[in-house]
Amino acid sequence: MVHRLPPLTALRAFDAAARHMSFSNAANELNVTTSALSFQIKTLEEHLGQPLFHRHNRAVSLTEAGRILAPGLKDAFATMLTSWRAACRVQSNSTLSVTAGPSFTAKWLAPRIYQFAQTHSEIDLRFYATLRVIDLRRDDIDVAIRYGHGDDEDCFSKVLATEWVTPVTTPEVAERFPTPESLQQAPLIFDQSLDILDPPCDWPAWFRAVGMDFQPEHGPRFSQADHAVDAALAGVGITLGRRALVVKDISEGRLVAPYGVALTPRAHLRFVCLEGAQDRPQVKAFLTWMLQEIDKLTHVSSKLKIVDAGSL
Repeated sequence: MVHRLPPLTALRAFDAAARHMSFSNAANELNVTTSALSFQIKTLEEHLGQPLFHRHNRAVSLTEAGRILAPGLKDAFATMLTSWRAACRVQSNSTLSVTAGPSFTAKWLAPRIYQFAQTHSEIDLRFYATLRVIDLRRDDIDVAIRYGHGDDEDCFSKVLATEWVTPVTTPEVAERFPTPESLQQAPLIFDQSLDILDPPCDWPAWFRAVGMDFQPEHGPRFSQADHAVDAALAGVGITLGRRALVVKDISEGRLVAPYGVALTPRAHLRFVCLEGAQDRPQVKAFLTWMLQEIDKLTHVSSKLKIVDAGSL
C-alpha cells in the first residue's frame, strides 16, 4: 500500500459511485462511460491494495475500507466545491446574495429593493429569507443581515442602527386607547420572536418603563414579527414593533407610536460579510444604500424616549 494520494479523478469516481451505490449512475453524473468509471475505481483499489466495493450481480456495496473512505471524500469534495464557488464570487461583481430573517426581508428589504435595483441595475440580487444562521464560508451567500447577540468572529460586522421596540397600532385604534394606562383594557398583540432578547423587551418590561406594574397575558401570539405587525396594520390591536420592521409604516402614517417610550435591547441589527468582502463593489454599494435608507427615517426615533431595557 502506498501512502501518497492517488489521482484525483480516481477519488472522484469512487465518491460518485459511493454516493449513488451504482457505477452507471455515477458515470452519468461525471459524464463518462461506465467502463471508464470502473477503470478509475479499479486503479484506486490497486493503489490502496484492497477492494473498495463488493461487486454483486446488479448492484455494488462498500467494503469496510470503502465505508471508511466514503465520508471523508464526500466532505472533502463538498469543501473543495464551496471554496471554488467562493473564489468565483470574488471575481463576479454582477451578483449579490443576501440572507436575512423572514420578517426583515418582508418588512424592510422587499418594500425598498426597487430603489436599489433602479440605481444599481448591473447587480443581480438574490435573497434568502431564513432564520438559520448561514455559514458565509460554506454557503453561497455574500451578505447576512443578522439581529441578536451573535458573535461574528472572523467576519466584517457593522451595526446598522440602534434597535428599539415600542407599541404601535393604527391611528384609529390609538384614538380608542390614548394613554399607557388605557392599554390595560386594549387588545394587545404578542410578538414571540422578542422572547430571544436578554434583557427582556416584552410587554411587562415596557409597562415597567412607563412606571406601571402590569403583566398582560391574553391576546393573539405570533411566532414571527412581521405577522404581529400585519395584525396591527389590520386593526386587530397594538403590538410591540421593532424599529426596523415598523419605521416605514410609522413614517407613512399607516401605524403610529403614540406612547412616546421605546425599549432598546442589547441585540443589534448587523450587516455581516466575510472579512475583506466589504470592499467588493456590489457589497459596498449594498451597505452604503442600506445606511442611506436607514438615515432617511431617523426622525421617527427622535420623537421617542429610548429606555435601556437592562436598566429596568
